[in-house]
Amino acid sequence: MVLFQYVVMCLIFGTTFLAIKVGIDAGATPFFSAGVRFFLAGLILFGWMFWKKKANLRLLLGKEMFLTGFCLTFGVFASLYWAEQYLSSGIAAILSATAPLMILLLQSRTFRQKLNFTAWAGCIVGLAGVVILLLPGLTVSFNKLWLIACFVVLFGQIFYASGTVYSRIVIQRFRETSPIALNAAQMMHGGLLLFLLSLFTEDVHIGTLFAPQASLSLLYLIIAGSMMGHTIFYWLVSKTNPVFPSTWLYISPLISLCLGHFLYNEPLTLLSLIGGIAIIAGIILVNLDNLKKVVNQRQRMLPTVGDHR
Repeated sequence: MVLFQYVVMCLIFGTTFLAIKVGIDAGATPFFSAGVRFFLAGLILFGWMFWKKKANLRLLLGKEMFLTGFCLTFGVFASLYWAEQYLSSGIAAILSATAPLMILLLQSRTFRQKLNFTAWAGCIVGLAGVVILLLPGLTVSFNKLWLIACFVVLFGQIFYASGTVYSRIVIQRFRETSPIALNAAQMMHGGLLLFLLSLFTEDVHIGTLFAPQASLSLLYLIIAGSMMGHTIFYWLVSKTNPVFPSTWLYISPLISLCLGHFLYNEPLTLLSLIGGIAIIAGIILVNLDNLKKVVNQRQRMLPTVGDHR
């Protein structure tokens, strides 16, 4: 059951980048459609948790929910949705995979932790992967908006890293509250901030959301991307450990890169594939110690030869 749920989660997270791209290409306004996605997903999940008496309305008033929503939803997805107007979904997914590298650097800076050789090697390999990925846009056919969009996605991962580090403190502070309720509350705050940004920057035409591709994209992102994917993630955390579910970052970006190419005719160059693999390799090196712990735990759980209990 754990393996099945893990595969489903990786597939969901691997398809959300393409779903965003399809919606934007169909005419959906980036910030407004992102706001609809996260506010509705958060509202439905929070309402469900409230009905089950696992959340209370006071949670929505906490500054912690505002700050995590500002970082994890508003900062990350305002950047991503804007950038996917000019980037392929695969490139956006690969660049988003740099988040663990930024989390590591932020944690070492915040908590004054010294990085070992493997972690530094992972950062260098990951950075080299980003350079390789950006190389065609810098040299072969310089495209100013494409390059800006790449850096905007990378900038958005700074918000993700900050929100992730801070959310760990928040989870400890709200130990009695379900992580699903905490995630729902921060999505509502982030969704409202996206609406506010849209109000001042976009000329919104509600009718564009009802175009077939835009509405299907939005529906998929609300139900699968924001509700199912994150719920499965927290379920896996409760059934295994915090490290194992996070390994989706090694798989989903490459799924997104391939899906964008085969299903949406997005360009896939050898350099972008090499750059993507280098970024994933860097992330694996950064998390090598944690991955070894996961493998050792699973081996200890396996029955020994002759043990038929």
